[in-house]
Amino acid sequence: MDNDIRHDPVGGLGRFLRSRRERLSPDAAGLSGAGRRRVPGLRRDEVATLAGVSPSYYSRLEQGRELSPSHRVLEALARALRLGDEDKGELFRLAQPATRRTKSPVRVERVRPHLRQLIESWTSTPAFIIGHAQDLLATNALADALYGDFAQHDNVLRMHFLDPTAKTFYRNAERARHRAVADLQRTAASTPEDPRILELVGELSVRSGEFRALWAREYTRVPPYDVKHVRHSVVGDLELRHEALSIRSVPGQQLVVLQAEPGSPSADGLALLGSVSAPEVPRLS
Repeated sequence: MDNDIRHDPVGGLGRFLRSRRERLSPDAAGLSGAGRRRVPGLRRDEVATLAGVSPSYYSRLEQGRELSPSHRVLEALARALRLGDEDKGELFRLAQPATRRTKSPVRVERVRPHLRQLIESWTSTPAFIIGHAQDLLATNALADALYGDFAQHDNVLRMHFLDPTAKTFYRNAERARHRAVADLQRTAASTPEDPRILELVGELSVRSGEFRALWAREYTRVPPYDVKHVRHSVVGDLELRHEALSIRSVPGQQLVVLQAEPGSPSADGLALLGSVSAPEVPRLS
């Protein structure tokens, strides 16, 4: 290790990260199809994506403007840069003042019973509750039926990027994915060391090249609502007004409601979907 890095822990951390980034090839980092490059090594945005942090946050680390990376962020960087035991130890040594902080606790998200009862009482409107990382925490029966074509119903972003159904379900799949990523970026900007977001971004970055590319981009403010055009395998095309309402009693959670215009073909489609997905009532003998 160079003496100037050892005697300058703040600037040394940035130089250390930059040197390890520049010596790691895209193929070695698991970024297949990266193409030819003018200079060897990874770009800053690629390291940020692999580590599950925002590109601006990682840039601040290399520039010495971010002086408090958490233990979890350092672990994520060590994995992204494929550091061996010696280099990993040096990374933590250079960031030693920051690693003395208390680790960010894992957030356990629960849906309040009255909110679960509320959405379950809506039999003609799909509704669900998502957490701060867009995990699906509660759904009503019609929402389950609406997204029944998907193989997994655990996280909005995983459904968008890891389930091929999304490409046929959303009539404007690209816009829907952009919006989902922008929502997550907004949350990550306020909680850059959140363990659930780091875990999710890390998984999606490895498994989806499209997510990596979108995550590396900067986004503007996301509008509070939108119209979703979807195509269900049973009832066909639906046009649904999307409303995402923040739950003030549980910061980070949102109540998502999908409404069809009364008397429209989409309302008829939802009614049909509800009838075909309703459990059979046993007949009395």
